[in-house]
Amino acid sequence: METAANLGLLSTDVIVARATPPGSGALAILRLSGTGSWQMIFQILDRPIPAPKSHRVYFRNIIDDEAVLDEVLITLFAAGKSFTGDESVEISVHGSEFIVARMQMLLVEQGARLAAPGEFSQRAFLNGKLDLAQAEAIADVIASEHEAAHRVAMQQLKGGFSRELADLREQLLHYVSLMELELDFGEEDVEFADRNQLKLLIAD
Repeated sequence: METAANLGLLSTDVIVARATPPGSGALAILRLSGTGSWQMIFQILDRPIPAPKSHRVYFRNIIDDEAVLDEVLITLFAAGKSFTGDESVEISVHGSEFIVARMQMLLVEQGARLAAPGEFSQRAFLNGKLDLAQAEAIADVIASEHEAAHRVAMQQLKGGFSRELADLREQLLHYVSLMELELDFGEEDVEFADRNQLKLLIAD
């Protein structure tokens, strides 16, 4: 059976991208994801992080050519406990375009590659952290400009639409099994599936 991994869809490369909008500001966030992310960020810190733990935030300096590039906050996420499902790091830096670009370059020099558009969400989907409806809802949440649109997008992101589909699927499977049972007893003119309820289900 073909899987996401053996089709080459699920990459273990470490990817990096800016997670905040482009432009100068007080802060910017860089996201790093893939096996070896933690070790990669540790290579450019001013001092080690003893016994690093997932979901912890650490204050450190980033070293670039033996000088301090920036003071940053680093949040670590263990594999299976991140947005993508991979080992991940989020780095909060000052929002200078120079700092952001240089940070990305430093991480690429450590072996990361720049993420393709939507690749973090793609990895979350392929790792089973999001279903397709939830992955699509991310863009809707970002684009929502009023309360109603935001509410609908958040409901979909939290799996509301997916749960409704799963419930309908279960009901359909139930009726399919009853109809197959009727076929087995076709000569006896036995009716297991309530036709009125089936019509309502199909309408739903």
